Parts: sequence; C-alpha cells; structure tokens
Amino acid sequence: MKSYPHHRTALVVVSHPDAASFNHAIARNSAVALEALGLTTHLCDLYADDFDPVITKGEVRGQRTEDQLTNMYISLLASAEVLVVVHPNCWGAPPAMMKGWMDRVFAEGSAYAFEKSCDQGDVPRGLLRTDIAIVFNTSNTDEDRERVEFGDPLERIWSDCLLRYCGVQKIIRRIFRIIATSSVQQREAWLREVRQTIEDAVING
Repeated sequence: MKSYPHHRTALVVVSHPDAASFNHAIARNSAVALEALGLTTHLCDLYADDFDPVITKGEVRGQRTEDQLTNMYISLLASAEVLVVVHPNCWGAPPAMMKGWMDRVFAEGSAYAFEKSCDQGDVPRGLLRTDIAIVFNTSNTDEDRERVEFGDPLERIWSDCLLRYCGVQKIIRRIFRIIATSSVQQREAWLREVRQTIEDAVING
C-alpha cells in the first residue's frame, strides 16, 4: 500500500446526534483509513464538540468569527488536503448542524475570496488547498425516487454550490441506502466500501 508523509493532513467531519449511529461508524472508519495511509487526521464530531451552528451578523458581513471553536474548524479546513464529510440526508439537505458548519467555516478570506476584496457578484476565487473531498451520505430514499422526484439536491449543494466554489476539484460522493432496513452484514459491507473509497481516492489522487 502506498503511504504518504505525516505532514499531509486530513479532516473528517460528522454531523449526527447519536454517537452510536451508522454515520459515526462511517466517520470512525474514515479516520482509521486515512491514518493507515499516513495522513495526520482530525476527526470532528459537531455534536460532541457542542458546535454552535448559528452564523453571526458579523460573520455574514465577512468579519472574522470571534468563536474559538469555529476558528479552530476554519484552521483545520484550511490545512486539510483531504476532507471527508459524513451526514444523513435531511429533507434533501444537510442537517442543521452541518449546514451551520458550512455557513461559518467556509468563510470568506479563508475558503474563498473575491478579486475586489468584497462580494460584488463577481466569480469567486477558491482558497482551499484541499485536493480531495469525499462526502458520505445516508438515506432512506430509494435511488430512483431520489433522482426522478427530488433531483438529488445534495449533489448540487456539495459539489457545485460549495466545494468547487472554494477550489476543490476532485469530489467523490457515496450514498448508503436504505439505512432503516439495512442489516448488520450490509452495514459491514458499506464500511468496507468506505475504506476502499478513501484508499482509492488518496492513492490514485
């Protein structure tokens, strides 16, 4: 197995209120797989960290946050060469805690910038050094129904509206379904897929 120097860094972020959930199993397996590849990995559990997802008036205006935890998250994201995000599908969107992480941590001046130093409707310039972003979602919606009836809005949110906007070019997304009726054996197979997805993405670049 190809490995990388320990100065390469990865960030895993999970948003689910139940530490015993399959989402957390995905996050833990992701962190283990990244560490096995030689990446220094930070695992952030938004609920365990008691993250406040509510963006402030100052942050909306482009001011640097005064929240210590949010600043730590911003620094971890800015240094991450590999980003792994884990959350369930909630009404075709990330859950509120994850959406707040997106709002506050993908901050202007850190994740993206504008050529005129302010948002005047111009095309932004992505600032993230992240080479690879992997999004793992869980769902209780059938794949055909997701695509035909809902159009898979999470794909647009993560790939087009956020990650590419901030400069990430290689984006991989996997969805595991149907969670509610899945067996232990199915979940074990999914976790193997998680580890293989990460290994393939990091080794093949």
